[in-house]
Amino acid sequence: MIVRLAIAALLLAPAVPAMAAGQDERPSPGAGQDDAGHGAHLMPLSKVILMLQSKVKGQYINTTVGDQGGRPAYFTQWRMPNGRMVVLIVDAETGAMIGRQGG
Repeated sequence: MIVRLAIAALLLAPAVPAMAAGQDERPSPGAGQDDAGHGAHLMPLSKVILMLQSKVKGQYINTTVGDQGGRPAYFTQWRMPNGRMVVLIVDAETGAMIGRQGG
């Protein structure tokens, strides 16, 4: 019994590193995807900010990337002329403004 286990271990030993090497060649989940993690083509943030600056009377502060309703979204933070902070939510694929928080 012990001899059979030893033989089996010796036969399988070369297969383990080969399997591990094969795993290194495959891309990891999410590899090559964009910041939002959806794999979709996102509109450049610079273009979104320029579009919003033409419509919003306020100062651009910051952006985070996330999702809104299952779609990739830019959450852009603005300081309005009255001093209040507003987050404008923009669909990261289409550039359409899809929400607003605060203000």
